[in-house]
Amino acid sequence: MSVLRDLTKRASARPAHIVMSEGHDPRIVAGAIAAVQAGTARITLVGPADDVAAQLVAAGTPNNPAIQIQDPETSALSAEFATAFFELRRHKGVTPEIAETQVRNPLVFAAMMVRQGHADGTVGGAVATTSDTVRAALQVIGKAPDAPLVSSFFLMALPDNHPSGRDAMIFGDCGLVIDPTAQELAAITVASCASCQQLLGTEPVAALLSFSTMGSAKHAKVTKVTDAVTLLKENHPDLKADGELQFDAAFVPEVAASKAKGSAVAGQANVMIFPNLDAGNIGYKIAQRIGGAEAIGPVLQGLAKPANDLSRGCNAADVTNMIAVTVLQVAR
Repeated sequence: MSVLRDLTKRASARPAHIVMSEGHDPRIVAGAIAAVQAGTARITLVGPADDVAAQLVAAGTPNNPAIQIQDPETSALSAEFATAFFELRRHKGVTPEIAETQVRNPLVFAAMMVRQGHADGTVGGAVATTSDTVRAALQVIGKAPDAPLVSSFFLMALPDNHPSGRDAMIFGDCGLVIDPTAQELAAITVASCASCQQLLGTEPVAALLSFSTMGSAKHAKVTKVTDAVTLLKENHPDLKADGELQFDAAFVPEVAASKAKGSAVAGQANVMIFPNLDAGNIGYKIAQRIGGAEAIGPVLQGLAKPANDLSRGCNAADVTNMIAVTVLQVAR
């Protein structure tokens, strides 16, 4: 898919240091090796040193200087991280002893590497659940000071020569915020549009989705979406965002012409904002499994530094793509 090739090319022009919290997993190792070979990143693999080293040997890359191993049980960084984690979480009742235990968790150790400046971003979730992966990121890296909330999106890479003429879209939030308020929907839209610009380099055009288009149905769930659109128009008037729109009206120009005349977004959207996690999760998986789109994510947005989550059903190529996305999120 052309958009994935472009991601890799852009990331290789500005490589970063990415730490992988599940360095014992063969998919992680294979994906990390591919990222290094593509020049997108230097990699640290976190995990039991013998297990990680064995995976590198099995993959035929035992001694690449761009791939390092950190074992939280023996690392020289663990003492620094325990002290920092204690100071960070002491207000939550964390003791020095608890901090020492916590930083031996690979998810926490990897997040501490980012927080303490030893790496630029982290990727996990091939083995760990989304809740565990996101919890470590939130507790250790934390929310960006100017972000109203942390949310997520999927980068949906469409098959080459897609009939719509699009090569990629942003779907948000399909992985984290279960039932956003109107204010949260507006914040997710702003963040997703910024992610579209950052990752795809294209002007974001955001459709706030619903089962209704421009007043075709009356319901509190529709009102939530229209309230979010009102907030966007008031606070971000330069942003191309509109709704409420059904997916076909947002995506297909011919449908937009009959359902949403006069909308600058309808039929042109490349950022789809789902009203809740039910719709988002179902929607991205339909696009992936039936539509043939490549789903990269959930990618987190609103954190102080990059930390991203993989699906437990990911493959090595998914890992490589997520590394490229994480590299492009690194502030320069």
